[in-house]
Amino acid sequence: MTHPVTITDSNFKSEVLESEIPVLVDFWASWCSPCKLIAPIIEEFTSEYEGRVKVGKVDVDANPATPGMFGIMSIPTLMIFQGGKAADRIVGYQPKPALRARIDAILTPAR
Repeated sequence: MTHPVTITDSNFKSEVLESEIPVLVDFWASWCSPCKLIAPIIEEFTSEYEGRVKVGKVDVDANPATPGMFGIMSIPTLMIFQGGKAADRIVGYQPKPALRARIDAILTPAR
């Protein structure tokens, strides 16, 4: 099974901003209950979107600079980056179908 990429303050630029494909970033912390609820969904997305979306996780306690750069005030916050820019931001726990719809909206360009 594929696992999310561990994203840190030092590799954020190369893993996320310079990625050739969209990146779903999960800003989380070990003490956050909603983060624990969303974690299995994030794991599933790693396999389901393999090759189309890179999935990564940022531990906000260990990497404070990156969440600060994007004004992350509450977790979990999921951000979708495309072409080096933030394309979407989802704050708080959301059920899997709602999250999938947001990701698919980024992957399917509006006609």
